[in-house]
Amino acid sequence: MKSKYGYGWILKFVLAALLLGVGIYMAFADEVVYTITGVAIVLFSLLRVIPLMKSLHKESLRTINLIEIIFDTLLGIGMVYVALTRDLATENIWSSVYRYALTFVFYVRGLVYFNSVVFLGEKTEIPKFWIHIVSLTIGVIIAVVPNFDYSTVGLFLLIIAILGSIYLGADGYGGYKKYREFSKSLNEGKEKDISPGVQDQLPSDKKKHKVIEDPEDERPYVN
Repeated sequence: MKSKYGYGWILKFVLAALLLGVGIYMAFADEVVYTITGVAIVLFSLLRVIPLMKSLHKESLRTINLIEIIFDTLLGIGMVYVALTRDLATENIWSSVYRYALTFVFYVRGLVYFNSVVFLGEKTEIPKFWIHIVSLTIGVIIAVVPNFDYSTVGLFLLIIAILGSIYLGADGYGGYKKYREFSKSLNEGKEKDISPGVQDQLPSDKKKHKVIEDPEDERPYVN
């Protein structure tokens, strides 16, 4: 049996449950929101380094993007450190730090992008242009909205977690359904119950072949 008919759907079910559970927990735990945000910023920064540096065609572009990545990485690490070592419920200063850290990340991303396109000749696409317009807008909204706090981001992350759980659950359900069809075909051993494409995955000793009889075999037998 080939590996694509294995048990990957189990992992998808577990990940969907974990993602939904973490998303619900984040809506009520400020420290978790703080930590997840910092980790997300660090990952987004570090995972871009090598592909970005290899694809930019000017040294000035590589320099300005590398500076942004370094600042974002340090900022994300600092956020994780604060979440793990400080009492966010009693030290209100970290709420302001959180707000302006997010403002910095979103606004600087848009600023670097438009500076690269307008002044340094970087080519772009229409979706990428509008994404960075949204990035600038989010940065400004975070900076000026008076009631912005951890719960706002926690609610946003909860929505993402729910959508991700639905996607993983649906994908896992599809894999489990195919697995059960395959299991049914093995147990019944009937060719008509084997869905198209599944029979090709069966071991050679499990396949059902139609027997093609020679018409001459039906001739009257003469002793």
